Amino acid sequence: MLDLKKRKRSIREKIWRLLEEKNIARFPRPVFGRIPNFIGAEKAAENLRKTPEWRKSKVIFANPDSPQKQVRFFALLDSKKLVMASPRIKEGFILLDPNFVPRREYSYAVTIRGAFKYGRLIEPERIEYIDMKVTGCVAVDLKGGRLGKGHGYSDLEWGILSEFGLVDDKTVTATTVHDIQVVDEIPMTDHDFPIDIIATPTRIIYTKTRYRKPKGVFWEEAINRLDEIPLLRKLCIQKGICR
Repeated sequence: MLDLKKRKRSIREKIWRLLEEKNIARFPRPVFGRIPNFIGAEKAAENLRKTPEWRKSKVIFANPDSPQKQVRFFALLDSKKLVMASPRIKEGFILLDPNFVPRREYSYAVTIRGAFKYGRLIEPERIEYIDMKVTGCVAVDLKGGRLGKGHGYSDLEWGILSEFGLVDDKTVTATTVHDIQVVDEIPMTDHDFPIDIIATPTRIIYTKTRYRKPKGVFWEEAINRLDEIPLLRKLCIQKGICR
């Protein structure tokens, strides 16, 4: 396990360093420790928007990080319901319905502050099935492997959503990254959900991943986060795992 963590950390640090050294990184900088914003993020979002999977999706779940801001904007622009996680899932999930957001405010509404203003906190029981989950990545590989910034929130989001039947094998998983973030291989564990579609500024990659999408929360790893994430504690109590 320690070796696995070291390998993942090494990949992250290499990508962060390359983005800074090649001046591909964009505000907020430095990108170390972040889902890195990058030059060409808007073009990558446009490429994701071109896919039939995007066009078919009615409900999009997207991370709140800077490089995916244009993805979230396109979701509202294309009349899709947008679900975002609050930072560190501390306040659960936020729903943005384009029918209740002024069009001129779409760009602001998809920021964290804007989402709290124009969206509403929503219980998982009231969220519709998620057709596509867009996640921010530090690195990805062609087999669908992915690396976040190392805190595990994306995997927890997936686990919680899975417990409520809101995501499953049919949910398309996607990301937007710079081409330099596509690496040869990323080690994956059972709780890591894979990526189906990688959109970069220059191409669209269908990974045809063979990795299985996890089902439910891995409680042995999540149990120490109950005080941090009230929604997780509530779910844990509902399932009779904790008190």
